[in-house]
Amino acid sequence: MPDVDQIAPHRRFGVMLFADIVDYTRLMGDDEIGTWHAVKERIQIFKQIAQECDGEVQQVSGDGLFLLFGSALAAVGCAMRFQKQMRVLNEGTSEDRQILFRIGINLGEILFDDGQVGGDSVNIAARIEAHARPGQVCISAAVYDQVCDKLGFGYSYLGAQRLKNVREPVDIFQVQEDATAAAMTTGLRRMAAPEQPNCPLVAEASVVVLPFRFQGNNPAWYWLADGFTDDITTSLSRFHDFFVISRNSAYVVGGASETPLHAARELGVRYVVAGTVRVAGNRIRIGIQLIDAERDRTIWGEQYNREFENILELQDEITQIIASATAVSIHVSEWERMQQVGPSDLRAYSLVLQGQQHIFHYTREENRRARLLYESALKVDPHYARAMAAKSRTLNIDWRYSWTETREKALDAALNLAQSAIEVDPTDARGFGELGFAHLYRKEHDAALSAYHRALGLNPNDADLMSDMADALAHSGEAAKAVALLDKAKRLNPFYPDQYLWHLGGAYYKLGRYEDAVHTINSMQNPTEGRRILAASYAQLGRLVEARREAAKIREAHPAFNVDRWAAVQPDRLEFDTMHFVEGLRRAGL
Repeated sequence: MPDVDQIAPHRRFGVMLFADIVDYTRLMGDDEIGTWHAVKERIQIFKQIAQECDGEVQQVSGDGLFLLFGSALAAVGCAMRFQKQMRVLNEGTSEDRQILFRIGINLGEILFDDGQVGGDSVNIAARIEAHARPGQVCISAAVYDQVCDKLGFGYSYLGAQRLKNVREPVDIFQVQEDATAAAMTTGLRRMAAPEQPNCPLVAEASVVVLPFRFQGNNPAWYWLADGFTDDITTSLSRFHDFFVISRNSAYVVGGASETPLHAARELGVRYVVAGTVRVAGNRIRIGIQLIDAERDRTIWGEQYNREFENILELQDEITQIIASATAVSIHVSEWERMQQVGPSDLRAYSLVLQGQQHIFHYTREENRRARLLYESALKVDPHYARAMAAKSRTLNIDWRYSWTETREKALDAALNLAQSAIEVDPTDARGFGELGFAHLYRKEHDAALSAYHRALGLNPNDADLMSDMADALAHSGEAAKAVALLDKAKRLNPFYPDQYLWHLGGAYYKLGRYEDAVHTINSMQNPTEGRRILAASYAQLGRLVEARREAAKIREAHPAFNVDRWAAVQPDRLEFDTMHFVEGLRRAGL
Protein backbone atom coordinates (compact mmCIF):
# COMPACT_ATOMS: atom_id res chain seq x y z
CA MET A 1 0.00 0.00 0.00
CA PRO A 2 1.59 3.35 -1.02
CA ASP A 3 2.62 5.84 1.61
CA VAL A 4 -0.10 8.52 1.98
CA ASP A 5 2.54 11.24 1.96
CA GLN A 6 3.73 10.07 -1.50
CA ILE A 7 0.31 10.27 -3.19
CA ALA A 8 0.35 13.12 -5.73
CA PRO A 9 -2.23 15.87 -5.12
CA HIS A 10 -5.20 16.11 -7.44
CA ARG A 11 -5.01 18.91 -10.03
CA ARG A 12 -7.90 20.92 -11.40
CA PHE A 13 -8.07 23.94 -13.68
CA GLY A 14 -10.12 26.77 -12.22
CA VAL A 15 -10.48 30.43 -11.36
CA MET A 16 -9.47 31.69 -7.91
CA LEU A 17 -10.88 34.77 -6.18
CA PHE A 18 -9.45 36.30 -3.02
CA ALA A 19 -11.33 39.06 -1.19
CA ASP A 20 -9.97 40.91 1.82
CA ILE A 21 -11.34 43.73 4.01
CA VAL A 22 -9.34 46.97 4.06
CA ASP A 23 -8.19 48.17 7.53
CA TYR A 24 -9.97 45.31 9.28
CA THR A 25 -7.81 45.54 12.41
CA ARG A 26 -8.42 49.28 12.79
CA LEU A 27 -12.16 48.88 12.23
CA MET A 28 -12.35 46.17 14.90
CA GLY A 29 -10.32 48.29 17.30
CA ASP A 30 -12.63 51.28 16.81
CA ASP A 31 -15.91 49.35 17.10
CA GLU A 32 -15.56 45.62 17.62
CA ILE A 33 -19.25 44.68 17.84
CA GLY A 34 -20.44 47.01 15.08
CA THR A 35 -17.68 45.88 12.73
CA TRP A 36 -18.34 42.22 13.51
CA HIS A 37 -22.02 42.50 12.52
CA ALA A 38 -21.27 44.63 9.43
CA VAL A 39 -18.63 42.20 8.18
CA LYS A 40 -20.84 39.19 8.87
CA GLU A 41 -23.65 40.75 6.83
CA ARG A 42 -21.34 41.48 3.89
CA ILE A 43 -19.74 38.05 3.85
CA GLN A 44 -23.22 36.52 3.74
CA ILE A 45 -24.05 38.75 0.76
CA PHE A 46 -20.83 37.66 -0.94
CA LYS A 47 -21.70 34.01 -0.41
CA GLN A 48 -25.18 34.53 -1.87
CA ILE A 49 -23.87 36.33 -4.97
CA ALA A 50 -21.16 33.65 -5.40
CA GLN A 51 -23.76 30.90 -5.23
CA GLU A 52 -25.81 32.64 -7.93
CA CYS A 53 -22.63 32.78 -10.07
CA ASP A 54 -21.82 29.08 -9.51
CA GLY A 55 -18.96 29.97 -7.20
CA GLU A 56 -17.62 27.63 -4.55
CA VAL A 57 -16.58 29.11 -1.18
CA GLN A 58 -13.36 27.44 -0.07
CA GLN A 59 -12.47 29.46 2.98
CA VAL A 60 -13.84 32.31 5.10
CA SER A 61 -11.59 34.05 7.61
CA GLY A 62 -12.41 36.98 9.85
CA ASP A 63 -11.57 39.54 7.18
CA GLY A 64 -11.75 37.73 3.86
CA LEU A 65 -12.86 34.95 1.55
CA PHE A 66 -11.33 32.50 -0.91
CA LEU A 67 -13.61 31.21 -3.69
CA LEU A 68 -13.29 28.99 -6.77
CA PHE A 69 -15.17 29.39 -10.06
CA GLY A 70 -15.46 27.32 -13.20
CA SER A 71 -15.05 30.32 -15.51
CA ALA A 72 -13.36 33.72 -15.52
CA LEU A 73 -16.58 35.36 -16.72
CA ALA A 74 -18.45 34.11 -13.65
CA ALA A 75 -15.69 35.16 -11.24
CA VAL A 76 -15.31 38.70 -12.60
CA GLY A 77 -19.07 39.14 -12.86
CA CYS A 78 -19.50 37.99 -9.26
CA ALA A 79 -16.75 40.31 -8.00
CA MET A 80 -18.18 43.37 -9.76
CA ARG A 81 -21.71 42.61 -8.54
CA PHE A 82 -20.43 42.36 -4.99
CA GLN A 83 -18.42 45.60 -5.14
CA LYS A 84 -21.46 47.41 -6.54
CA GLN A 85 -23.57 46.12 -3.65
CA MET A 86 -20.89 47.21 -1.18
CA ARG A 87 -21.05 50.76 -2.52
CA VAL A 88 -24.78 50.78 -1.88
CA LEU A 89 -24.31 49.54 1.69
CA ASN A 90 -21.63 52.15 2.36
CA GLU A 91 -23.80 55.07 1.26
CA GLY A 92 -24.31 57.52 4.09
CA THR A 93 -21.48 56.01 6.15
CA SER A 94 -18.47 58.14 7.06
CA GLU A 95 -15.34 57.20 5.13
CA ASP A 96 -13.51 55.96 8.23
CA ARG A 97 -16.31 53.46 9.00
CA GLN A 98 -16.95 52.08 5.51
CA ILE A 99 -16.36 48.36 4.92
CA LEU A 100 -14.29 48.09 1.72
CA PHE A 101 -12.96 44.94 0.03
CA ARG A 102 -9.98 44.38 -2.22
CA ILE A 103 -10.47 41.53 -4.70
CA GLY A 104 -7.89 39.64 -6.78
CA ILE A 105 -8.64 37.00 -9.43
CA ASN A 106 -6.38 34.53 -11.28
CA LEU A 107 -6.85 31.32 -13.26
CA GLY A 108 -4.70 28.24 -13.66
CA GLU A 109 -4.05 24.80 -12.19
CA ILE A 110 -5.09 24.27 -8.57
CA LEU A 111 -3.69 21.56 -6.28
CA PHE A 112 -6.13 19.68 -4.04
CA ASP A 113 -4.73 17.51 -1.26
CA ASP A 114 -6.78 16.16 1.62
CA GLY A 115 -9.09 19.16 1.70
CA GLN A 116 -6.25 21.66 1.26
CA VAL A 117 -5.98 23.95 -1.78
CA GLY A 118 -2.72 25.42 -3.04
CA GLY A 119 -0.27 25.88 -5.89
CA ASP A 120 1.41 28.76 -7.73
CA SER A 121 -1.84 29.97 -9.30
CA VAL A 122 -3.48 30.29 -5.89
CA ASN A 123 -0.49 32.20 -4.51
CA ILE A 124 -0.59 34.59 -7.44
CA ALA A 125 -4.31 35.27 -6.93
CA ALA A 126 -3.63 36.16 -3.29
CA ARG A 127 -0.81 38.53 -4.28
CA ILE A 128 -2.93 40.20 -6.97
CA GLU A 129 -5.59 41.02 -4.37
CA ALA A 130 -3.04 43.16 -2.50
CA HIS A 131 -2.59 45.34 -5.62
CA ALA A 132 -6.28 46.26 -5.79
CA ARG A 133 -7.35 49.62 -4.42
CA PRO A 134 -10.07 49.66 -1.76
CA GLY A 135 -13.39 48.81 -3.40
CA GLN A 136 -11.73 47.62 -6.62
CA VAL A 137 -11.12 44.34 -8.47
CA CYS A 138 -7.77 43.34 -10.00
CA ILE A 139 -7.23 40.42 -12.37
CA SER A 140 -4.28 38.65 -13.96
CA ALA A 141 -3.55 38.81 -17.67
CA ALA A 142 -4.79 35.22 -17.99
CA VAL A 143 -8.20 36.30 -16.69
CA TYR A 144 -8.15 39.50 -18.76
CA ASP A 145 -7.60 37.52 -21.97
CA GLN A 146 -10.75 35.50 -21.19
CA VAL A 147 -13.07 38.40 -20.34
CA CYS A 148 -11.77 41.53 -22.10
CA ASP A 149 -14.26 41.47 -24.99
CA LYS A 150 -17.06 39.48 -23.37
CA LEU A 151 -18.14 41.66 -20.45
CA GLY A 152 -19.28 45.26 -20.47
CA PHE A 153 -16.49 46.46 -18.17
CA GLY A 154 -13.33 48.49 -18.75
CA TYR A 155 -9.80 47.38 -17.94
CA SER A 156 -6.84 49.53 -16.89
CA TYR A 157 -3.43 47.92 -17.23
CA LEU A 158 -1.35 48.34 -14.06
CA GLY A 159 1.83 46.90 -15.52
CA ALA A 160 3.95 43.79 -15.06
CA GLN A 161 4.18 43.57 -11.27
CA ARG A 162 6.72 41.63 -9.27
CA LEU A 163 4.85 39.61 -6.67
CA LYS A 164 6.34 38.23 -3.48
CA ASN A 165 7.71 34.68 -3.94
CA VAL A 166 6.66 34.65 -7.62
CA ARG A 167 9.57 34.26 -10.04
CA GLU A 168 8.28 36.09 -13.13
CA PRO A 169 6.42 39.45 -13.23
CA VAL A 170 2.65 39.17 -13.61
CA ASP A 171 0.55 41.49 -15.81
CA ILE A 172 -2.26 42.95 -13.68
CA PHE A 173 -5.41 44.77 -14.78
CA GLN A 174 -7.91 46.75 -12.74
CA VAL A 175 -11.55 46.18 -13.71
CA GLN A 176 -13.70 49.31 -14.04
CA GLU A 177 -17.46 49.24 -14.09
CA ASP A 178 -17.60 52.01 -16.71
CA ALA A 179 -15.89 50.87 -19.93
CA THR A 180 -15.73 54.44 -21.22
CA ALA A 181 -14.05 55.61 -18.03
CA ALA A 182 -11.35 52.98 -18.48
CA ALA A 183 -10.73 54.11 -22.03
CA MET A 184 -10.31 57.74 -20.92
CA THR A 185 -8.02 56.95 -17.99
CA THR A 186 -4.27 57.35 -18.35
CA GLY A 187 -2.22 54.27 -17.58
CA LEU A 188 0.47 51.88 -18.66
CA ARG A 189 -0.05 49.96 -21.91
CA ARG A 190 0.29 46.21 -22.31
CA MET A 191 2.30 45.60 -25.45
CA ALA A 192 1.61 42.77 -27.88
CA ALA A 193 5.33 41.99 -28.25
CA PRO A 194 8.36 42.45 -26.01
CA GLU A 195 9.74 45.97 -26.08
CA GLN A 196 13.13 47.45 -25.40
CA PRO A 197 13.42 47.95 -21.64
CA ASN A 198 13.92 51.70 -21.97
CA CYS A 199 12.60 54.44 -24.23
CA PRO A 200 15.04 55.81 -26.82
CA LEU A 201 16.65 59.02 -25.66
CA VAL A 202 15.01 62.15 -27.03
CA ALA A 203 17.44 64.17 -29.13
CA GLU A 204 16.53 67.62 -27.84
CA ALA A 205 16.56 68.87 -24.24
CA SER A 206 14.02 66.62 -22.57
CA VAL A 207 12.71 66.75 -19.02
CA VAL A 208 10.20 65.11 -16.71
CA VAL A 209 8.92 66.62 -13.47
CA LEU A 210 8.31 63.67 -11.15
CA PRO A 211 5.48 63.90 -8.60
CA PHE A 212 6.69 65.88 -5.62
CA ARG A 213 6.77 63.76 -2.46
CA PHE A 214 4.77 65.03 0.50
CA GLN A 215 6.59 64.33 3.77
CA GLY A 216 4.18 64.50 6.66
CA ASN A 217 1.25 62.88 8.38
CA ASN A 218 -1.53 65.29 7.41
CA PRO A 219 -3.19 64.07 4.19
CA ALA A 220 -5.05 67.38 3.90
CA TRP A 221 -1.87 68.88 2.43
CA TYR A 222 -1.14 66.22 -0.20
CA TRP A 223 -2.68 68.47 -2.83
CA LEU A 224 0.11 70.99 -2.27
CA ALA A 225 2.76 68.58 -3.55
CA ASP A 226 0.59 67.89 -6.62
CA GLY A 227 0.26 71.63 -7.13
CA PHE A 228 4.03 72.13 -7.33
CA THR A 229 4.31 69.23 -9.78
CA ASP A 230 1.57 70.53 -12.07
CA ASP A 231 2.65 74.17 -12.07
CA ILE A 232 6.29 73.40 -12.76
CA THR A 233 5.35 71.01 -15.57
CA THR A 234 3.06 73.62 -17.10
CA SER A 235 5.68 76.36 -16.90
CA LEU A 236 8.42 74.22 -18.43
CA SER A 237 6.04 73.20 -21.21
CA ARG A 238 5.84 76.82 -22.31
CA PHE A 239 9.36 76.61 -23.73
CA HIS A 240 9.34 75.62 -27.40
CA ASP A 241 12.91 74.29 -27.10
CA PHE A 242 11.89 71.75 -24.47
CA PHE A 243 10.48 68.26 -24.80
CA VAL A 244 8.42 67.92 -21.61
CA ILE A 245 6.81 64.64 -20.59
CA SER A 246 3.12 65.04 -19.71
CA ARG A 247 2.05 65.15 -16.06
CA ASN A 248 -0.01 61.95 -16.46
CA SER A 249 2.92 59.88 -17.65
CA ALA A 250 5.11 61.42 -14.95
CA TYR A 251 2.62 60.29 -12.31
CA VAL A 252 2.39 56.77 -13.74
CA VAL A 253 6.16 56.24 -13.90
CA GLY A 254 7.01 58.34 -10.86
CA GLY A 255 4.68 56.34 -8.67
CA ALA A 256 6.22 53.02 -9.73
CA SER A 257 9.91 53.96 -10.13
CA GLU A 258 12.33 53.37 -7.31
CA THR A 259 14.71 56.16 -8.40
CA PRO A 260 14.66 59.24 -10.64
CA LEU A 261 17.24 57.55 -12.89
CA HIS A 262 14.89 54.61 -13.43
CA ALA A 263 12.10 57.04 -14.36
CA ALA A 264 14.41 58.81 -16.82
CA ARG A 265 15.29 55.52 -18.52
CA GLU A 266 11.63 54.51 -18.70
CA LEU A 267 10.64 57.80 -20.35
CA GLY A 268 13.76 58.41 -22.44
CA VAL A 269 14.61 61.85 -21.02
CA ARG A 270 17.88 63.50 -20.10
CA TYR A 271 16.80 65.60 -17.14
CA VAL A 272 14.67 64.83 -14.11
CA VAL A 273 13.18 67.33 -11.69
CA ALA A 274 12.44 65.74 -8.29
CA GLY A 275 11.16 67.47 -5.19
CA THR A 276 9.75 67.13 -1.69
CA VAL A 277 7.27 69.20 0.31
CA ARG A 278 6.98 69.32 4.11
CA VAL A 279 4.53 71.43 6.15
CA ALA A 280 5.22 72.12 9.83
CA GLY A 281 3.07 74.64 11.63
CA ASN A 282 3.04 77.85 9.62
CA ARG A 283 6.20 77.00 7.68
CA ILE A 284 6.79 75.02 4.52
CA ARG A 285 10.00 73.40 3.30
CA ILE A 286 10.55 72.53 -0.38
CA GLY A 287 13.54 70.53 -1.59
CA ILE A 288 14.46 70.44 -5.30
CA GLN A 289 16.95 68.47 -7.38
CA LEU A 290 17.73 68.71 -11.08
CA ILE A 291 19.36 65.45 -12.23
CA ASP A 292 21.31 64.81 -15.41
CA ALA A 293 20.29 61.20 -16.06
CA GLU A 294 22.80 60.68 -18.87
CA ARG A 295 25.76 61.43 -16.60
CA ASP A 296 24.09 60.12 -13.42
CA ARG A 297 24.71 63.25 -11.39
CA THR A 298 22.80 66.03 -9.67
CA ILE A 299 23.60 69.28 -11.44
CA TRP A 300 21.58 71.56 -9.19
CA GLY A 301 19.76 71.34 -5.88
CA GLU A 302 18.23 73.69 -3.38
CA GLN A 303 16.06 73.81 -0.26
CA TYR A 304 13.58 76.55 0.61
CA ASN A 305 12.06 77.39 3.99
CA ARG A 306 9.27 79.94 3.95
CA GLU A 307 6.37 81.22 5.94
CA PHE A 308 3.24 79.47 4.75
CA GLU A 309 1.29 82.61 3.83
CA ASN A 310 3.70 83.25 0.95
CA ILE A 311 3.11 79.87 -0.71
CA LEU A 312 1.91 81.23 -4.06
CA GLU A 313 4.88 83.59 -4.40
CA LEU A 314 7.14 80.70 -3.46
CA GLN A 315 5.69 78.52 -6.24
CA ASP A 316 6.41 81.25 -8.79
CA GLU A 317 9.95 81.56 -7.48
CA ILE A 318 10.61 77.81 -7.67
CA THR A 319 9.21 77.62 -11.19
CA GLN A 320 11.54 80.38 -12.38
CA ILE A 321 14.59 78.83 -10.70
CA ILE A 322 14.00 75.40 -12.25
CA ALA A 323 13.47 76.93 -15.69
CA SER A 324 16.69 78.90 -15.32
CA ALA A 325 18.70 75.85 -14.24
CA THR A 326 17.37 73.75 -17.12
CA ALA A 327 17.35 76.23 -19.98
CA VAL A 328 20.09 78.85 -19.61
CA SER A 329 20.23 79.29 -23.40
CA ILE A 330 16.57 80.24 -23.80
CA HIS A 331 15.90 83.89 -24.63
CA VAL A 332 14.81 86.24 -21.86
CA SER A 333 11.52 86.84 -23.64
CA GLU A 334 10.52 83.27 -22.87
CA TRP A 335 10.37 84.22 -19.21
CA GLU A 336 7.40 86.46 -19.95
CA ARG A 337 5.42 83.49 -21.21
CA MET A 338 5.85 81.71 -17.88
CA GLN A 339 3.85 84.30 -15.98
CA GLN A 340 0.40 83.08 -15.01
CA VAL A 341 -2.51 84.80 -13.39
CA GLY A 342 -2.66 83.13 -9.99
CA PRO A 343 -5.69 82.85 -7.73
CA SER A 344 -6.19 85.63 -5.17
CA ASP A 345 -6.96 83.13 -2.42
CA LEU A 346 -5.14 79.91 -1.51
CA ARG A 347 -8.46 78.17 -0.74
CA ALA A 348 -9.62 78.46 -4.36
CA TYR A 349 -6.34 77.01 -5.58
CA SER A 350 -6.58 73.97 -3.28
CA LEU A 351 -10.20 73.33 -4.28
CA VAL A 352 -9.29 73.17 -7.98
CA LEU A 353 -6.40 70.80 -7.32
CA GLN A 354 -8.65 68.57 -5.24
CA GLY A 355 -11.23 68.61 -8.04
CA GLN A 356 -8.61 67.29 -10.45
CA GLN A 357 -8.42 64.13 -8.34
CA HIS A 358 -12.05 63.38 -9.24
CA ILE A 359 -12.52 64.55 -12.83
CA PHE A 360 -10.02 62.13 -14.37
CA HIS A 361 -12.01 59.12 -13.19
CA TYR A 362 -14.64 59.87 -15.88
CA THR A 363 -17.68 58.58 -14.04
CA ARG A 364 -20.94 60.43 -13.50
CA GLU A 365 -20.52 60.71 -9.74
CA GLU A 366 -16.83 61.67 -9.83
CA ASN A 367 -17.58 64.31 -12.49
CA ARG A 368 -20.29 65.75 -10.24
CA ARG A 369 -17.90 65.88 -7.28
CA ALA A 370 -15.28 67.66 -9.36
CA ARG A 371 -17.78 70.27 -10.52
CA LEU A 372 -18.89 70.95 -6.93
CA LEU A 373 -15.25 71.59 -5.96
CA TYR A 374 -14.74 73.93 -8.92
CA GLU A 375 -17.93 75.78 -8.05
CA SER A 376 -16.70 76.14 -4.48
CA ALA A 377 -13.45 77.58 -5.83
CA LEU A 378 -15.40 80.12 -7.88
CA LYS A 379 -17.35 81.16 -4.78
CA VAL A 380 -14.02 81.96 -3.14
CA ASP A 381 -12.60 83.65 -6.25
CA PRO A 382 -15.27 84.40 -8.91
CA HIS A 383 -12.57 85.47 -11.41
CA TYR A 384 -10.35 82.38 -11.15
CA ALA A 385 -9.78 81.36 -14.79
CA ARG A 386 -8.48 77.87 -14.01
CA ALA A 387 -11.66 77.01 -12.09
CA MET A 388 -13.80 78.31 -14.96
CA ALA A 389 -11.97 76.18 -17.51
CA ALA A 390 -12.11 73.13 -15.26
CA LYS A 391 -15.86 73.48 -14.71
CA SER A 392 -16.33 73.88 -18.46
CA ARG A 393 -14.76 70.45 -18.94
CA THR A 394 -17.22 68.85 -16.49
CA LEU A 395 -20.14 70.27 -18.46
CA ASN A 396 -18.64 68.98 -21.71
CA ILE A 397 -18.26 65.54 -20.15
CA ASP A 398 -21.90 65.62 -19.02
CA TRP A 399 -22.94 66.52 -22.57
CA ARG A 400 -20.68 63.94 -24.17
CA TYR A 401 -21.91 61.01 -22.07
CA SER A 402 -25.54 62.17 -21.76
CA TRP A 403 -25.25 62.55 -17.99
CA THR A 404 -27.64 65.50 -18.07
CA GLU A 405 -31.20 65.87 -19.32
CA THR A 406 -30.43 69.33 -20.72
CA ARG A 407 -27.56 68.41 -23.05
CA GLU A 408 -27.67 71.46 -25.31
CA LYS A 409 -27.77 73.84 -22.36
CA ALA A 410 -24.76 72.05 -20.91
CA LEU A 411 -22.76 72.55 -24.11
CA ASP A 412 -23.74 76.24 -24.30
CA ALA A 413 -22.74 76.69 -20.67
CA ALA A 414 -19.39 74.98 -21.33
CA LEU A 415 -18.73 77.39 -24.21
CA ASN A 416 -19.64 80.43 -22.10
CA LEU A 417 -17.38 79.31 -19.25
CA ALA A 418 -14.44 78.70 -21.58
CA GLN A 419 -14.92 82.16 -23.09
CA SER A 420 -15.02 83.66 -19.61
CA ALA A 421 -11.82 81.81 -18.67
CA ILE A 422 -9.80 83.23 -21.57
CA GLU A 423 -11.17 86.72 -20.97
CA VAL A 424 -9.90 86.57 -17.39
CA ASP A 425 -6.57 84.92 -18.30
CA PRO A 426 -5.67 85.06 -22.01
CA THR A 427 -2.35 83.24 -21.32
CA ASP A 428 -3.96 80.02 -20.05
CA ALA A 429 -3.92 77.20 -22.62
CA ARG A 430 -6.57 75.22 -20.75
CA GLY A 431 -9.23 77.84 -21.37
CA PHE A 432 -8.53 77.85 -25.13
CA GLY A 433 -8.57 74.05 -25.18
CA GLU A 434 -12.03 73.95 -23.62
CA LEU A 435 -13.16 76.64 -26.05
CA GLY A 436 -11.99 74.54 -29.01
CA PHE A 437 -13.73 71.44 -27.69
CA ALA A 438 -17.06 73.27 -27.26
CA HIS A 439 -16.83 74.90 -30.72
CA LEU A 440 -16.10 71.56 -32.39
CA TYR A 441 -19.28 69.88 -31.19
CA ARG A 442 -21.25 72.95 -32.22
CA LYS A 443 -19.76 72.28 -35.68
CA GLU A 444 -17.94 75.62 -35.66
CA HIS A 445 -14.76 74.19 -37.12
CA ASP A 446 -12.74 77.33 -37.89
CA ALA A 447 -13.38 78.67 -34.40
CA ALA A 448 -12.44 75.30 -32.87
CA LEU A 449 -9.12 75.06 -34.75
CA SER A 450 -8.29 78.67 -33.99
CA ALA A 451 -8.80 78.03 -30.28
CA TYR A 452 -6.65 74.90 -30.36
CA HIS A 453 -3.87 76.75 -32.21
CA ARG A 454 -3.93 79.41 -29.50
CA ALA A 455 -3.86 76.72 -26.81
CA LEU A 456 -0.83 74.91 -28.24
CA GLY A 457 0.90 78.22 -28.84
CA LEU A 458 0.63 78.86 -25.12
CA ASN A 459 1.53 75.31 -24.08
CA PRO A 460 3.24 73.46 -26.94
CA ASN A 461 3.84 70.23 -25.02
CA ASP A 462 0.34 69.44 -23.76
CA ALA A 463 -0.27 65.97 -25.22
CA ASP A 464 -3.96 65.86 -24.34
CA LEU A 465 -4.51 69.18 -26.11
CA MET A 466 -2.70 67.74 -29.15
CA SER A 467 -4.98 64.71 -29.19
CA ASP A 468 -8.10 66.89 -28.93
CA MET A 469 -6.84 69.18 -31.67
CA ALA A 470 -6.00 66.19 -33.88
CA ASP A 471 -9.60 65.01 -33.55
CA ALA A 472 -10.78 68.48 -34.53
CA LEU A 473 -8.44 68.43 -37.56
CA ALA A 474 -9.77 65.03 -38.65
CA HIS A 475 -13.35 66.26 -38.39
CA SER A 476 -12.36 69.38 -40.35
CA GLY A 477 -11.10 67.48 -43.41
CA GLU A 478 -7.41 67.44 -42.41
CA ALA A 479 -6.94 63.83 -41.33
CA ALA A 480 -3.29 63.60 -42.49
CA LYS A 481 -2.33 66.45 -40.17
CA ALA A 482 -4.28 64.73 -37.42
CA VAL A 483 -2.18 61.56 -37.76
CA ALA A 484 1.09 63.53 -37.53
CA LEU A 485 -0.09 65.42 -34.46
CA LEU A 486 -1.26 62.25 -32.73
CA ASP A 487 2.13 60.62 -33.33
CA LYS A 488 3.73 63.52 -31.46
CA ALA A 489 1.13 63.37 -28.67
CA LYS A 490 1.80 59.67 -28.11
CA ARG A 491 5.53 60.35 -27.77
CA LEU A 492 5.00 63.16 -25.28
CA ASN A 493 2.62 60.98 -23.29
CA PRO A 494 3.87 57.37 -23.57
CA PHE A 495 1.05 56.21 -21.28
CA TYR A 496 -1.68 57.73 -23.37
CA PRO A 497 -5.32 56.79 -22.76
CA ASP A 498 -7.38 54.90 -25.35
CA GLN A 499 -8.88 58.21 -26.42
CA TYR A 500 -5.74 58.89 -28.47
CA LEU A 501 -6.33 55.64 -30.35
CA TRP A 502 -9.99 56.47 -31.02
CA HIS A 503 -8.84 59.70 -32.59
CA LEU A 504 -6.07 57.99 -34.57
CA GLY A 505 -8.32 55.18 -35.80
CA GLY A 506 -10.91 57.72 -36.94
CA ALA A 507 -8.28 59.72 -38.83
CA TYR A 508 -6.97 56.57 -40.55
CA TYR A 509 -10.51 55.66 -41.63
CA LYS A 510 -11.05 59.11 -43.15
CA LEU A 511 -7.82 58.62 -45.12
CA GLY A 512 -8.95 55.21 -46.39
CA ARG A 513 -6.17 53.49 -44.44
CA TYR A 514 -8.49 50.76 -43.20
CA GLU A 515 -5.80 48.23 -42.22
CA ASP A 516 -4.15 50.89 -40.05
CA ALA A 517 -7.52 51.74 -38.53
CA VAL A 518 -8.14 48.06 -37.68
CA HIS A 519 -4.70 47.68 -36.10
CA THR A 520 -5.12 50.89 -34.09
CA ILE A 521 -8.54 50.10 -32.65
CA ASN A 522 -7.46 46.56 -31.83
CA SER A 523 -4.58 48.10 -29.86
CA MET A 524 -7.01 49.75 -27.46
CA GLN A 525 -7.10 48.39 -23.93
CA ASN A 526 -10.88 48.27 -24.25
CA PRO A 527 -12.15 48.68 -27.85
CA THR A 528 -15.86 49.01 -26.96
CA GLU A 529 -16.17 52.64 -28.07
CA GLY A 530 -13.90 52.07 -31.08
CA ARG A 531 -15.96 49.25 -32.56
CA ARG A 532 -17.84 51.59 -34.89
CA ILE A 533 -14.55 52.39 -36.62
CA LEU A 534 -13.57 48.73 -36.52
CA ALA A 535 -16.83 47.50 -38.06
CA ALA A 536 -16.75 50.13 -40.82
CA SER A 537 -13.08 49.42 -41.60
CA TYR A 538 -13.63 45.66 -41.87
CA ALA A 539 -16.58 46.31 -44.15
CA GLN A 540 -14.56 48.58 -46.45
CA LEU A 541 -11.90 45.86 -46.64
CA GLY A 542 -14.53 43.33 -47.70
CA ARG A 543 -14.07 41.33 -44.49
CA LEU A 544 -17.79 41.13 -43.89
CA VAL A 545 -17.78 38.27 -41.40
CA GLU A 546 -15.57 40.29 -39.07
CA ALA A 547 -17.51 43.47 -39.78
CA ARG A 548 -20.81 41.85 -38.79
CA ARG A 549 -19.23 40.36 -35.69
CA GLU A 550 -18.23 43.85 -34.59
CA ALA A 551 -21.67 45.20 -35.52
CA ALA A 552 -23.25 42.62 -33.22
CA LYS A 553 -20.97 43.77 -30.38
CA ILE A 554 -21.97 47.39 -31.06
CA ARG A 555 -25.65 46.46 -30.73
CA GLU A 556 -24.87 44.53 -27.56
CA ALA A 557 -23.12 47.52 -25.98
CA HIS A 558 -25.57 50.10 -27.38
CA PRO A 559 -28.96 48.44 -28.04
CA ALA A 560 -30.45 51.76 -29.20
CA PHE A 561 -27.65 52.54 -31.66
CA ASN A 562 -28.98 54.16 -34.83
CA VAL A 563 -26.78 55.10 -37.78
CA ASP A 564 -28.91 58.06 -38.86
CA ARG A 565 -28.96 59.51 -35.34
CA TRP A 566 -25.22 59.03 -35.08
CA ALA A 567 -24.67 60.81 -38.40
CA ALA A 568 -26.68 63.80 -37.18
CA VAL A 569 -24.48 64.47 -34.15
CA GLN A 570 -21.02 63.90 -35.68
CA PRO A 571 -19.00 67.13 -36.01
CA ASP A 572 -17.68 66.54 -39.56
CA ARG A 573 -17.15 69.60 -41.72
CA LEU A 574 -17.36 67.54 -44.93
CA GLU A 575 -20.58 65.68 -45.67
CA PHE A 576 -18.44 63.17 -47.58
CA ASP A 577 -16.67 62.15 -44.35
CA THR A 578 -19.94 61.49 -42.58
CA MET A 579 -21.42 59.58 -45.54
CA HIS A 580 -18.16 57.61 -45.93
CA PHE A 581 -18.49 56.38 -42.36
CA VAL A 582 -22.22 55.74 -42.70
CA GLU A 583 -21.47 53.66 -45.78
CA GLY A 584 -19.03 51.49 -43.84
CA LEU A 585 -21.45 51.02 -40.95
CA ARG A 586 -24.30 50.04 -43.27
CA ARG A 587 -22.07 47.55 -45.11
CA ALA A 588 -21.30 46.06 -41.70
CA GLY A 589 -25.00 45.48 -41.18
CA LEU A 590 -25.88 48.39 -38.91
